[in-house]
Amino acid sequence: MAEGLVLEDLRIALGGRVMVALDAAVAPGSVLTVMGPSGSGKSTLLAAITGTLAPQFTLMGRILLDGRDITALPPEQRRTGILFQDELLFPHLSVGGNLAFGLPPSVRGRAARRARIAEALDEIGLAGFAPRDPATLSGGQKARVALMRTLLAAPRALLLDEPFSRLDAELRGQIRALVFERARTQGLPVLLVTHDRADAEAAGGRVIRLGEPPDAPAP
Repeated sequence: MAEGLVLEDLRIALGGRVMVALDAAVAPGSVLTVMGPSGSGKSTLLAAITGTLAPQFTLMGRILLDGRDITALPPEQRRTGILFQDELLFPHLSVGGNLAFGLPPSVRGRAARRARIAEALDEIGLAGFAPRDPATLSGGQKARVALMRTLLAAPRALLLDEPFSRLDAELRGQIRALVFERARTQGLPVLLVTHDRADAEAAGGRVIRLGEPPDAPAP
């Protein structure tokens, strides 16, 4: 069984025009960076992988995750996790409540769930933050909680939709390093969408620029 994320002869078209065309494989623990200007199809590619592609698009080719064809599966069955520009923490839930939302059904019982949340917060340097209101967190703290919520759901691939773009330079480097380190530790293939060359350099993997040959260098 082939591990990792494979985009096999993937084509996404709108109104007969092919917007995205690529073949790529992302091994566990490695990062594929996709760059390109606004409107080049980066977010459309992520939507295709997560199963949220709008019906007006036509999808051809296959998306494989750990050897499993997920092309036609509903989003909740794909086991893909995604981080966006905004942390999208639920404002009506505490920090612990946000993390509980990501816990899989296999973690049963109130005590077990609380213990896993406490362990997760300790892992990201936020021990004791479970009762906190997300509105009281700094940008970096929110980013760490969003990352851990995604990882607690046990995804088999991690998609990054410019999640570092709203952070200042110093914090951006810290959160970027944390995300890539956690992905490597958990053996997750990562697909990063970004406008920022520094993000691509930090990722350290292959770079594809949409609208150019697959091995074109980053701008």
